[in-house]
Amino acid sequence: MSSEAEGRFHMVDVSSLTSVPRRATLRTVLRTDDGVRIEAVYEPSTASVTDTGADAGAYAGASAGAGTAVVLAHGFTGSADRPAVRRAAQAFRRHAAVVSFSFRGHGRSGGRSTVGDREVLDLSAAVRWARELGHARVATVGFSMGGSVVLRHAALEKGTDARADAVAAVSAPARWYYRGTPSMRRVHWVVTRPVGRLVGRYGLGTRIDRKEWDPVPLAPFEAVPLIAPTPLLVVHGDRDPYFPLDHPRMLVEAAETAGSPAELWLERGMGHAENAAGDELLDRLGNWLARP
Repeated sequence: MSSEAEGRFHMVDVSSLTSVPRRATLRTVLRTDDGVRIEAVYEPSTASVTDTGADAGAYAGASAGAGTAVVLAHGFTGSADRPAVRRAAQAFRRHAAVVSFSFRGHGRSGGRSTVGDREVLDLSAAVRWARELGHARVATVGFSMGGSVVLRHAALEKGTDARADAVAAVSAPARWYYRGTPSMRRVHWVVTRPVGRLVGRYGLGTRIDRKEWDPVPLAPFEAVPLIAPTPLLVVHGDRDPYFPLDHPRMLVEAAETAGSPAELWLERGMGHAENAAGDELLDRLGNWLARP
């Protein structure tokens, strides 16, 4: 997949809405640094002041910016409107406002998927939009491919206005080009073969860039040491058919090497990504993401 050199990304143009009714749901189109149009949805928190223990004054008036916003990054072949993504968003809304979006090449977004490379630009656009809406604290959570994106984003955007204040990666790979499971061999067939990309486009609703990465982007395990001191949570199922448990352990080891250990949740009986995340896990995740 093609890529510019790793470094700080900037968004050229993002739709600006700075004051909206507290209970309004917004849909907009964001524009990334490289000009791709990204569909995005903002939904305010359904938590009451009593539920969160927040100061009632923080919820007064018409500002949408009270409390934390969680930006939700879906997995490969997902989108903002897929049922599993919508279910996760509704669970997180019990704790915080939520921005969900479709990565390039997915859903109604433009462009083509680079399978985790330039998707960092899409996430940066969504985080900046959350801040434009008034949220001073923005947490990111990503599933599978989205998990690799939130890790790289947290490393590359640290200290900028697109920074993440907390990061959770669910079912994320630690390294690129992994083919050790039948599921990942099927993914590689879809991404790398012309017939596979046709299946991706017409069967899975995902438009995939045919170009190889050049240069190869920073791997997730290489990004993790650069995230500290931002809080980091790694979540993985012990029945994940895509990435075995050496992936989350590799990520946590990389964090520990940097002197800032990540929190690790190994979920018994869980499969892969947002489709396998149960209601209880999503609630725990929402609570973790929203806590100051």
